[in-house]
Amino acid sequence: MSRVVFAVPGALTIPTGGYAYDGRIIAELRAREWDVDVLDLGDGFPRPSAQARAAAHARLAALPRKDPIVIDGLAFGVLPDAATKLAASHRLLALVHHPLALEAGLSPAEAEALRASERRALAAASGVVVTSAFTARLVISDYGVPPPQVRIVRPGTDRVPPGRGSGEQTVSLLAVGAIVPRKGYDVLLAALASLRDRPWRLTIAGDRARDAGTAARLDADLARFNLADRVGFAGAASTQQLAALYASADLFVLASRFEGFGMAFAEAIAHGLPVIGTTAGAIPDTVPASAGIVVPPDDSAALASALRQLIDDPARRQRLAASARAAATELPTWPQAGDLFAQAIAAMMTEAHA
Repeated sequence: MSRVVFAVPGALTIPTGGYAYDGRIIAELRAREWDVDVLDLGDGFPRPSAQARAAAHARLAALPRKDPIVIDGLAFGVLPDAATKLAASHRLLALVHHPLALEAGLSPAEAEALRASERRALAAASGVVVTSAFTARLVISDYGVPPPQVRIVRPGTDRVPPGRGSGEQTVSLLAVGAIVPRKGYDVLLAALASLRDRPWRLTIAGDRARDAGTAARLDADLARFNLADRVGFAGAASTQQLAALYASADLFVLASRFEGFGMAFAEAIAHGLPVIGTTAGAIPDTVPASAGIVVPPDDSAALASALRQLIDDPARRQRLAASARAAATELPTWPQAGDLFAQAIAAMMTEAHA
């Protein structure tokens, strides 16, 4: 039986795409009879306290020698010293969902410090798994990772029936993602404020507890734009709740400032929804041109124009939805993602003994 340690900062139940990816990959490895030991590195990443950082170092240092270790990038990028020490006795596979320095809302100094830290950590890795070709190019060009060490394992999707839509004249908009600056909810509300004369209602499914300041600013924008009666919150929805939200929506929209892949976009396509997104990061690779519209990030006027087009034109929404349903058949499944991830670990260990 193959064995691997999967180190994650915090509980796998945290409602983000990154943790969902980790959980599904772990389940797929176990389905292939891998012995997977999940190691909780603690909370507070990617800004751990000195105490949290020391505790994570100790937990990693206590692992049996020679076991391969997968470390989620949310922690790996800020643990360069631990990575350097571990590399002497373990094969390390870094799982980079998106580089930490590209999180929105960072000061230039914070971004540069994170970039330097993650670059040091990645230099100690035996291999790097990324979730898109875009991120692969990024870690090679900006972080100095040798191309042969990089493996792309896109998130899987479940094969689900096409959504039924709302069945109403009011267009049901859905946005999925934690309430953090990178998701661009401020841009989305500014766009919708210019469309008060159109028939729409927005549901936001995302954790409001991740960033109290962003949640407060979102509430302030709702009041300022007089949109509180047209925007609802589903909170950190469960997998079943999200499936129901996708199934009853007419249009998916998210104004992300960066995505290393964009799992919510892929889930929307899997449910046959037309999509409006941005050109940031890997989103244009995730969203086929035939299934949606992408606009520049931080451009509320362009986003409003795209929303206006699709709210006003149900026939066009139907055409995009049909294309999304066709594109859904080309998305990788979780078993396929599990196969590729298992191959990435095995290849790293083979190279170690070559």
